[in-house]
Amino acid sequence: MARYINHIQLGYLGLLPFLALVGWSMLSGRTEYAGTMFIYYGIAIMSFLAGQLWRPGEQSYGRAIAAVIPTIPLPLLALGNELFTLAWLSASFWLVLAIEVKQPQWAEHHKDYRKMRFVLTSVVFVCHLLMIAAMLDRP
Repeated sequence: MARYINHIQLGYLGLLPFLALVGWSMLSGRTEYAGTMFIYYGIAIMSFLAGQLWRPGEQSYGRAIAAVIPTIPLPLLALGNELFTLAWLSASFWLVLAIEVKQPQWAEHHKDYRKMRFVLTSVVFVCHLLMIAAMLDRP
């Protein structure tokens, strides 16, 4: 368990910007800056998580391609429609988790780490839905 403490603490700390930006946009009613920062933070975290899936020499060609799928459109997402970007990112977080769960290394992770990944993905998904709702509600 000790070797996972840092991962778990850093994982939960990584939620703070998502929560703060959703809170800011919902409390202030202004999504222009909060939405943009939320998207760029989401892109950064998605890139990091997808990069963690790469295991040179330890994965099949299909899994290597699957690990890249969430990140292919990221440069375009940063410049495109905000609602589409948020929807793509919210789905991509689940896709990355699904790929991670199917890898043989998943069983080697401590149960607290596995639980944390499900909790983080769920909270990030809900934050994306809330940000979408806030953007749909703006004038």
